[in-house]
Amino acid sequence: MNRRHFMQASAGATLSALMGGAPRQLWGSPKMEAKADTMILLWMAGGMAQTETFDPKEYTPFENGLRCERVLSTFPAIDTAVDAIKLSQGLENIAKVMDRGTLIRSHRLADLGHILHSRHQYHWHTGYIPPQSVAVPHMGAVLSRTLGPRNPDLPAFIDIGQNLEIGAESDALKSFHTAGFLGSEYGPFGIMDPDDAQASVQPPAYISSRRFANRYKAYRELLAASPVMRTGSEYQRESLLRSAENAHRLLTSPAAKAFDLSLEPRKSYDIYNTGRFGKGCLLARRLTEAGARFVEVTTEYIPFRFWDTHENGHERAQGMKEQIDRPVAQLVRDLEERGLLDRTLIVLASEFGRDMITEGKPNAPVPDQVAKTQPDVMTEPKHYGMHRHFTEASSVLIFGGGFKKGCVYGKTADERPCKIVENPVSVEDLHATLYRAMGIPADLAYTVEGRPFHVTKDGLGKPVMELFA
Repeated sequence: MNRRHFMQASAGATLSALMGGAPRQLWGSPKMEAKADTMILLWMAGGMAQTETFDPKEYTPFENGLRCERVLSTFPAIDTAVDAIKLSQGLENIAKVMDRGTLIRSHRLADLGHILHSRHQYHWHTGYIPPQSVAVPHMGAVLSRTLGPRNPDLPAFIDIGQNLEIGAESDALKSFHTAGFLGSEYGPFGIMDPDDAQASVQPPAYISSRRFANRYKAYRELLAASPVMRTGSEYQRESLLRSAENAHRLLTSPAAKAFDLSLEPRKSYDIYNTGRFGKGCLLARRLTEAGARFVEVTTEYIPFRFWDTHENGHERAQGMKEQIDRPVAQLVRDLEERGLLDRTLIVLASEFGRDMITEGKPNAPVPDQVAKTQPDVMTEPKHYGMHRHFTEASSVLIFGGGFKKGCVYGKTADERPCKIVENPVSVEDLHATLYRAMGIPADLAYTVEGRPFHVTKDGLGKPVMELFA
């Protein structure tokens, strides 16, 4: 499955979604009480190295001539607020709030036969392995459609930090940043840069209110008359128009103030200001207070940048931890102080982990997609870090939402290849657990082309009930 075939299949599914009628909601298991009202997904795009962050192993400092097979972690472990939990150096602020969190160290990603970041991200965000014959909705769209908005003036699903117009896999990323067959009104409200959030919810200053109203009227007429609208189903046409109406209503709503970071006290703003991701966490907190249902904040996926550490892994991981450490911890504290943490589900996750030697799953290696960058022996600092893709184990950090506090779940081996040795959690079961926290059973389905399409694959995801308080 290369990028071209992935995109051809995804494009076909997207076009077919335009023809689909109204999806009907089918409850399998009885409705359940929700433990959380809002979900914030903190997405470590590019493959966060678990042994450099939330699952530290034996520390080996760099030296010329060091054999790569000897290195498991390039940072020493540090203490946290929980005696039984150690984190990697550079996460000191998150360490101080671990008594509020649950740490899963045994998240197992799917073996897709070949590593492609966008395919694994598609799988994680939708619960389905691409390509699919239907346009599969993002988890945020499922929550938006199933639970509805908390504040009708605010987009229920807001996505912060990902530029969908650059990078070799940008089109592939677009294939799951969508509501798919659920309809446009449930898709993401995208904000690439939190500094531009306010501008995204107000008319341009140089256009008068009358002229803007005329433009909106003309835009609706254009939508109604477009060839796509004429060929699409009535449901999809109405959904697209409702999407435009919702966006227009936000422009004059008091809820728009939540997007204005200039209204945040300077002291608070400075804590979050570690870059675009940090300010995205601040925006997520403000949006949660205003009534958002689902907010995703990403460190952004661009091939060979950020968490995609194919060389200079140690230095790059250090820089990424500087971006996430203060904002994540402050987000937890702020929501707790405002009495919102118990009803807010914060999830920090990535599409797979990293290892310096193993590519893919142990004993089932996949072909390299990039030229081999890791020698057998280190001769310079750029060789020091987690460079290969590792799907056997990844860490997931969860706060709030009815989950246990100060808990660690699952275990990986202390020797390479650091396989999961206790309590593996698949994507399907993790999703079932998160949906359970939001009051949605894993076998909830929507009818698509006359057949049920479940929120977890075939409705078979099993929530890990041991994680709940």
